[in-house]
Amino acid sequence: NNNTIICDVAITLGRSHASCPDAEIFKEQGNAYYSKKDYPAAFNYYTKAIDASPKTASYYGNRAATLMMLCRFREALEDSQQAVRLDDGFMKGHLREGKCHLSLGNAMAAARCFQKVLELEPSNKEAQLEKKNATTLLEYERMADFSFDKRDFRKVVYCMDRAIALAPTCQRFKILKAECLALLGRYPEAQSVASDILRMDATNADALYVRGLCLYYEDCIDKAVQFFVQALRMAPDHEKARLACRNAKALKAKKEEGNQVFKNCSYDAAYQLYTEALAIDPNNIKTNAKLYCNRATAGAKVKASYVTGYMDTELYEEAVRDYEKVYQTEKTSEHKQLLKTAQMELKKSKRKDYYKVLGVGKNATEDEIKKAYRKRALMHHPDRHSSATAEVQKEEEKKFKEVGEAFTILSDPKKKMRYDSGHDLEDDGCFDGGGDFTTHCFFFIHFFPF
Repeated sequence: NNNTIICDVAITLGRSHASCPDAEIFKEQGNAYYSKKDYPAAFNYYTKAIDASPKTASYYGNRAATLMMLCRFREALEDSQQAVRLDDGFMKGHLREGKCHLSLGNAMAAARCFQKVLELEPSNKEAQLEKKNATTLLEYERMADFSFDKRDFRKVVYCMDRAIALAPTCQRFKILKAECLALLGRYPEAQSVASDILRMDATNADALYVRGLCLYYEDCIDKAVQFFVQALRMAPDHEKARLACRNAKALKAKKEEGNQVFKNCSYDAAYQLYTEALAIDPNNIKTNAKLYCNRATAGAKVKASYVTGYMDTELYEEAVRDYEKVYQTEKTSEHKQLLKTAQMELKKSKRKDYYKVLGVGKNATEDEIKKAYRKRALMHHPDRHSSATAEVQKEEEKKFKEVGEAFTILSDPKKKMRYDSGHDLEDDGCFDGGGDFTTHCFFFIHFFPF
């Protein structure tokens, strides 16, 4: 435990290298300030001791202990390493070196240092405990790497939280946690971690990359690109920043191109461009939600230019899938209504088009519907096909019945309104399937005699 670190007193001749009186005075003054927890003052006096006697291992050990209390572990590591270079048997030097390695996230180096302590002092309980911590840290790293490859980002965050508890100054672990938080859509948390690192080191390329990643996933593409470019300026070989920057630029360009052709009423081209944009980065949920919405709108526009019911149904199914993805991402009332409308249109596209059966438009008047019914009923009336083959008679009978169904619905204002709005007439009991064949013949002859 760092709070229990006790500065060493250079007792043996080997450790002190017959340090000069001034050095010993500075060291004692450093010890006094260390005991009072005035670590900056202690650091200054230990530095004076080192300047007066640069070959004394314990002075470096004392200053390393002070730097650890000031959370300056990299500097503490250098002093610890210098201490054991001067005296390989300096047990506390090896112990502090191990603690610095552990805090900085270098578990393997830490384990070697703690092993060295145990060789010098086999019963050292602190070294035994810290060696176990180093082993545990290595296991969390292994689990995190495996989980990241499997895209189990929650597991990575879990492992990194526990790794950071053992290695509180390891920026690598914090960056990995922040990146996974961003990939999980927990942007404020990811931003907070990255910002903390940047406050300490404004040139940290990894932290700049994570900041950019958060902005990118929040659909702030231009700002994201600025951070990616800055990260690459700090670290030209930063592969993740380069890939993210390329994706961000490509996504923006493809989306804008789709928007432009949509404005020019080139809906087929817009649909294709939005589809290509969606393939760039499946992880960018927020931008992709807008692209799905745009593609569904373009698909609905394309639908109007096709005649066959098959194509209508296919496009409506695509629109429903797109709007479902949009609604899952952002459950707003607007997206819910868009999804509901697409589902209704899909439902309508799968049932019989009675307007098409009669050969009239959706705005046909009552008189036009009657005339169309008479014309189609005459065309498919069984008496007209009495001399045809059984197969033809069966087909014409079917068409004649469909004409009757269409007229039954479209000639009744209430049924027509429910049909136009997409309601299931059969489920509501408003339509009995059009009646049997004999009923249609009677109906037609009674109202439209030859």
